[in-house]
This record gives sequence, structure tokens and C-alpha cells, in this order.
Amino acid sequence: MTESVTAGLTQLGHQSALPEDPDQALLERVVAPAQSAQYLVRLTCPEFTSLCPITGQPDFAHIVIDYVPGMWIVESKSLKLYLGSFRNHGAFHEACTMQIGQKLVDRLAPRWLRIGAYWYPRGGIPIDIFWQTGAAPDGVWLPDQGVPSYRGRG
Repeated sequence: MTESVTAGLTQLGHQSALPEDPDQALLERVVAPAQSAQYLVRLTCPEFTSLCPITGQPDFAHIVIDYVPGMWIVESKSLKLYLGSFRNHGAFHEACTMQIGQKLVDRLAPRWLRIGAYWYPRGGIPIDIFWQTGAAPDGVWLPDQGVPSYRGRG
């Protein structure tokens, strides 16, 4: 990595505390290395955790984020810290999912983004939430997100 690529990053290469709240987390970005190409970036967080806003009990999800970069890509350590900041954050599944997707769109201005959040059962009901910014760009390979529907013990 050259100094010009990492210039301005505040978390990479340094010990960084987990932010207390997603609104306090700093989501950093770097210039995309292949801006003239349309390619897909997949980010997977199989152990996402947040709190139920009513009971305070932990909720768990497997989150898959796919995006086609424009000028920016997300710096992965800052994404890990951002996603980790939800650990003590109380919000419904839908709110967490949409907050993550919208923050990435606002920060990166990707050509396209989709998020799939596969929440483990609460009260016996798994909740899956999907959102994308529009139709995927022509010619971009979109693999299946690879997370099977929840089947329990059946």
C-alpha cells in the first residue's frame, strides 16, 4: 500500500477502540483501484450482533453486502468497527439493516449496492431483510449470496 492510498485514514494500522454506537463510528473510504471497470465487491459479516430495542436481548444475523464501486471502496477495518458498534445498539432488524445499507451508500456513492440481512430466529421467527439501490448494472456478475433460508432442525 502506498502512502497516497492510505493518506487520511485514521484507523488502519492503529489500535482502534470499538465505537459505542453506530452514529459515532467513522466509516472510512479509499479511492477505488479500478474506477473504469464494473466489478462486484462482496463483504460478509456472519456474526453480526445487535440488541432488541424492547428486551435488550442480543440478536444475531449473517449480513452480506454486495456493491459495484464508483470512485470509492470501503476501508475494511473501519467497516469491521462500524458493524461491531451495533453490538450494544438497540434497534429492530429492519432498522439495523437499512442503517448499514444507507450509510454505505451515503459514504461510498457506489454505482449499485444490495444488502441481505439473514436474522436468526427471535420468538421462533427468522427475519430476512433485503434492499438494493436499483437495478444492477448490465454485465456485472451477481453471485447468489449463498445464505440458505433458515430451516431450524427440520
